[in-house]
Amino acid sequence: MSAKKIVILGGGESGVGAALLAQAKGFEVFLSDKGSLKDSYRATLEAAQIPFEENQHTEARILAASEVIKSPGIPATVPLVEKLRAQGTPVISEIEFAARYTKARLIGITGSNGKTTTTLLTYHLLKTAGYNVGLAGNVGDSFAAQVIDDTFDYFVLELSSFQLDDMEQTHLDVRVLLNITPDHLDRYGYVFQNYVDSKFRILQNARPDDTFIYFAESQPIQTELAKRNPAIAQLPISLENPVEEGGYFLDNTLTAIRNGHTFQMPQAETTLRGPHNAINALAAILAAQSVGVSDEAIAEGLRTFANAEHRMEPAGTIRGVRFINDSKATNVDSVYYALASMDAPTVWIAGGQDKGNDYSQLANLVRQKVKALICLGVDNHKLTDYFGPVVPSIQETRSVEEAVSMGLALAEPGDIVLLSPACASFDLFRNYVDRGNQFKAAVKNVLAGNT
Repeated sequence: MSAKKIVILGGGESGVGAALLAQAKGFEVFLSDKGSLKDSYRATLEAAQIPFEENQHTEARILAASEVIKSPGIPATVPLVEKLRAQGTPVISEIEFAARYTKARLIGITGSNGKTTTTLLTYHLLKTAGYNVGLAGNVGDSFAAQVIDDTFDYFVLELSSFQLDDMEQTHLDVRVLLNITPDHLDRYGYVFQNYVDSKFRILQNARPDDTFIYFAESQPIQTELAKRNPAIAQLPISLENPVEEGGYFLDNTLTAIRNGHTFQMPQAETTLRGPHNAINALAAILAAQSVGVSDEAIAEGLRTFANAEHRMEPAGTIRGVRFINDSKATNVDSVYYALASMDAPTVWIAGGQDKGNDYSQLANLVRQKVKALICLGVDNHKLTDYFGPVVPSIQETRSVEEAVSMGLALAEPGDIVLLSPACASFDLFRNYVDRGNQFKAAVKNVLAGNT
């Protein structure tokens, strides 16, 4: 009998990892990318003698697949994917494929905001405790590539809605849903409920002895949970009230209660600040408690955690003006949390590729905190139209260097210049990382001239 044919669409980290795992499991593998591959990924495929194509999709070869593993970056609405589904070919994510081949317990983390911080912190807490744990999903190395040898006892997975959309059978032992706010609506027909349904796929294949950790004050989560009433151990997180089981943040203290056991720590003793990070920290603590991590290891992990780049990252201080790189804030909710944590008058740099943003939730905060808005994007009309009556000064640019210079000119000593774009980066930058790195480099260049 001939080997099952697996086609991988997309030759990034997840696609190349899936190709390696499929080959290791004895499948006939072909990888296809409509764009060009990174040199390192091309070299990996060539070394493994995995056939691939780039800058095109050979439709006949792809439609002949027994199963297709699709990059999360490819929408389900592209004609090729629609053809595959119409003919009954399963189209799955790398996560779904890799999960078939691991014995590890899986902790899955999703939400519109805070996923990466919570995933990295959960991983750090388990690692600090000496657990044999891997990190994958939307962060770190390919899940599939790590499953080839399958040496880990646990995996912490950051899961985007796009990855969840192509998961059917995956079983997660611990599930975290941080929040749901409008994001990526361009991928969901501009229907918020479609996006909510996508996020709630975190609960698929739930068992009563699994753990579900969620932010109780996210209204869309409340509404959807009332409809679904899932049979799973639920651990809510609150910023308003104590809970009997779950987590809460009152009097600047993190409290997590699991099976009647209480862990407490002042947020000031951790490396994270602000109420949004209290939610992230409590989710990670409860996830760690759910797999048996001790109080001592959790406390040590919270004291030693270093967050990822581009998330409220200090970029430098010039003439008493603090620059903060929050390039990862690609939606309105992320910006809300960033502005809420500002403790000085702020020059806000925003803009990029709009994803159907509703800026109304920011209006009051912007009035209170923002002295000037710099629009860094190709088309800024939504920002300028909405915030024109709200912000005393608005300027526009397509240059990150000019944005930094403008910020410095508009700020006074003690002020903050905050890059927190509320938009995708693809109009002017490769991605949010490129945008954040260019911002940091521009601040460094000004600093070099000021020393």
